[in-house]
Amino acid sequence: MCGIAGLIHKGKSSNVGREMTAMLQALKHRGPDSTGYAVYGEPTEGDYVLRLKVAEAEDMAKGRGIHQVLADRIAAVEAIMQEHGVTVKTKENATEYALRYLISHDGDTAALAEHIEETEGVEILSLGNGLELIKDLGDASDVAGLYGLNEFNGTHGIGHTRMATESAVTTMGAHPFNTGSDQCLVHNGSLSNHNSLRRQLRRENIHIETENDTEVAAAYLTWKLRNGSTLGEALESSLNDLDGFFTFVVGTKDGFGVVRDPIACKPAVMAETDSYVAFGSEYRALVNLPDIEKARVWEPEPATVYFWNH
Repeated sequence: MCGIAGLIHKGKSSNVGREMTAMLQALKHRGPDSTGYAVYGEPTEGDYVLRLKVAEAEDMAKGRGIHQVLADRIAAVEAIMQEHGVTVKTKENATEYALRYLISHDGDTAALAEHIEETEGVEILSLGNGLELIKDLGDASDVAGLYGLNEFNGTHGIGHTRMATESAVTTMGAHPFNTGSDQCLVHNGSLSNHNSLRRQLRRENIHIETENDTEVAAAYLTWKLRNGSTLGEALESSLNDLDGFFTFVVGTKDGFGVVRDPIACKPAVMAETDSYVAFGSEYRALVNLPDIEKARVWEPEPATVYFWNH
């Protein structure tokens, strides 16, 4: 049992970080192990936000030597950026192991990301124009306080509260999972064919790091997009190719989408007003949104792809 949420404003930016925190905190009972956010700010042409971590939260208890290990990994990442002609505009440490860079880069961003992730112990959470992906152990209030998310202004976001079932409680196993440039996915449910699909995707040279079934779903979408499918087509295909129970919420630079499996046994509720569209695993995630009493509230249909653009 996990909790997922999504929110998109139809007009101007809002304090989407604070709004998503309230929504996810209301779903804490569905997943107390970790919380993840994918929030979208106003993109600036030519600039990218790189979010990465150089260790797991639990690694910080390994003694004094861990600090030198982190410093070496950060130095290696920054050397790679220099090799690729990256200009670092700002650098922030949310924690000792989680960093945010605002960069300017005219080259091959995918090659840059691939080179960085070859560094031992380094995981790129997101690299895009608008997307900032943050995830860590603890509930939404803990993570928002650690990363300053209550001050984040943006257009939309999706998020997840995790109860670990098929893999360890780590930040690497937490949702959301990146599916491509400025794209990501969160999931409530369980996939029964993720092991065979993981082997197939790895044969297609799709990078998968964990045993998490949701990362397989994210990798599946990446594979479909690389082979020419639109996101909508990829989500439609997932209804045939993914076995199990699932509700997916996906985020893109321009909006977010929702799809449920044909049986649709995982709870889901949506609300729409003139100014926003919101999704929650339970209605309690929506109750503090403005004008919720005037919203059209409904349950999304099974095997139906919904999508809203900012």
